[in-house]
Amino acid sequence: MKTFITHVLAAAACLAGMSGAAVQVASGPVERSLDTRRGHILGLSYRVRGAEFMRRGSPEFAFRADGKMYAGWSVWKDVKVSDGKAADGSRTVKVSAVSSDGAVGIELAYTTYPDIALVRKTLSVANRSDKEFFVTDVDVETFRQVAMNCEKSRVMRRFARYREEGSVYIGDWNDPLVVVHDYSARRGIAIGNEGVATMKRTTVFELGDFIVSGTPHKGDRYPFAKRLRPGESWTSMPVFTAPYVNCPDPMRVVEGAVSDYVRKYMGVRVERIPSKPMFVYNTWEPFKTRVDAKLIRELVDAAAECGVEEFVIDDGWQMNVSDGKFGRGDWAVDVNKFPGGLKPVFDYIKSKGMRPGLWLSLAWASASSRPRIEHPEWFAKDKDGNTTDLHNIEQGRSSGERTACMATPWREYIRDKILSLVKDHGLAYVKLDLAIATSAYIYDDSHTGCYATDHPGHAGRDDSFEEIYASCMKLFDELHEAAPDLFIDCTFETAGKMFLMDYGIAKHAEGNWLANIKSRLSRDDGRLYVRSLAWGRTPALPASSLVIGNLFMDGRRHMLDFKSLAGTLPIMLGDPRRLSPGERAEYREWATWLKALEARHSYMSFRQDLPGFGEPQEGAWDGFARINTETKSGGLVGVFRRDAPGRSRSVAVRGLDPEATYAVLKGAKGEKVAEMTGRELALDGFEAVLPARFDGELYEIVRK
Repeated sequence: MKTFITHVLAAAACLAGMSGAAVQVASGPVERSLDTRRGHILGLSYRVRGAEFMRRGSPEFAFRADGKMYAGWSVWKDVKVSDGKAADGSRTVKVSAVSSDGAVGIELAYTTYPDIALVRKTLSVANRSDKEFFVTDVDVETFRQVAMNCEKSRVMRRFARYREEGSVYIGDWNDPLVVVHDYSARRGIAIGNEGVATMKRTTVFELGDFIVSGTPHKGDRYPFAKRLRPGESWTSMPVFTAPYVNCPDPMRVVEGAVSDYVRKYMGVRVERIPSKPMFVYNTWEPFKTRVDAKLIRELVDAAAECGVEEFVIDDGWQMNVSDGKFGRGDWAVDVNKFPGGLKPVFDYIKSKGMRPGLWLSLAWASASSRPRIEHPEWFAKDKDGNTTDLHNIEQGRSSGERTACMATPWREYIRDKILSLVKDHGLAYVKLDLAIATSAYIYDDSHTGCYATDHPGHAGRDDSFEEIYASCMKLFDELHEAAPDLFIDCTFETAGKMFLMDYGIAKHAEGNWLANIKSRLSRDDGRLYVRSLAWGRTPALPASSLVIGNLFMDGRRHMLDFKSLAGTLPIMLGDPRRLSPGERAEYREWATWLKALEARHSYMSFRQDLPGFGEPQEGAWDGFARINTETKSGGLVGVFRRDAPGRSRSVAVRGLDPEATYAVLKGAKGEKVAEMTGRELALDGFEAVLPARFDGELYEIVRK
């Protein structure tokens, strides 16, 4: 630590008093420059609206190669700068250099956008030596900021939702987005890390006035390491920063610059699909693995009457070939349950106007499966060298299930299995589940990663995490390349932590099954749980990528459950056969209404907070807005009362055209509640009346 700080202070001293031309790496809404004189690559300035955010002499980046630290203060040679523009209007400036010892080459890429005050940055490292080495401790973004400190600033952590005050903050997998905000100066900066699952780390004030974001370091719970052989190179995850000024509320940058970047430029999968699913059904609860062709057909009939668009068969459809029994790994259709195979069932689903989906465990395999018998070398090993179950230790011991390592040919095997289901059966939605590197249910860090030293993708546990997650994302990309319309649902269990979704996953999978709300809760308090999970992750993440189970279609007050889910991607479970014809018609009416709203407003690409409404909790009002802030045509607003005092609340709506007139229409019936200008809606709002103590309503805001 002292060595790091000494280097930084020395670098700052080198720049003190210097003048001359800077390398401009960002211009437009933000301006950023480097100084490459005297053989260093150091930050010079980072400004927005004339306000400075960077101390001169900031190190810009740091990493270790073969244990040796390289950073901006190191001596570099052959420094080159290139500049290019993309079709979307973005501009990328690249700065490349070679270390003084000739062992390492680097390239920094800075991307800016024409309409957003934000800089996206990546670091590439190349092995120019004649021996392999490991890249570790990567800080893609590291700079000394000015003005803010831990005494007078607040760190908005965990998806920029929760406040940390007066201390150093060291983030983890729950921090794809952190905002540092100085309330007295009304300014701050958002830091986004696009690493996948546990492969991200953002710290604030750890080194005094430093902001650092990159990979986990050695000594962290899930360390990053990347093996590079001679001639190989590696490019980091992007890290973006969005400075802002003259703003009292740190959520404004989240709903503004960050959300605009995520929606328009990041490349999240849910924004690439031509039409987003509006209503999904899944069989897991209450049927678990007790599914067969007869049951599915009955459920399909009922779900279709309700207006469901995607019908997903969860676990229980499959068997292993060697013993003809239920199991995972071979992914053969259980002909005892589905005598004609899945194709007739899928065809029946499609005949009812729905898209068929299927559950698979991404890396779990039973002892009787062919891969376990024929390719034991594909499976993850524990610290004692034995194959292991990374998902559930006790279940693995009793059932013999084992976790395959994605850094082996297993990746190609499971990819081809999924594609055969797409080609032969018409699969359109795939839910890929269970642990691949870490478990949401295991807290022993020694029982994570793959300790194998002979797997082609990694040399041991420390570099297995990066390789496993990278291989998984590559698998998703290969699936999309072969089947562009396939909807991939990557669950939180595959991500490896409870309720975990992030930018890294969103760029490769359309959705993330975020939670398994117990059936007991789904009949009572599950809807509050859904709204709380959604609030806690949006608007930092794309709301439509959050797939939250397990609310029941036939649960108590199920329409309130459905309305609660409208803030994310609506998915329901339960037994729709139990619904009366009138209840099925009611579902269809609401589902049809939401589809019409999406056609009018494309609201599924947006989500904002309602001013004055906080985190969903007992005894309070909560809600959300899904307003199209680009077209300003309007959108969806949800308001909920959870045993709160008062029968009504004023609901302000931002992001509309202040001069235009809007109608506020209540629910699927379209009852007019108010007619107001966009300015009036933002300042005064409309009145939402909910007489019952536990209630909720959806409203359309539409420009006249």
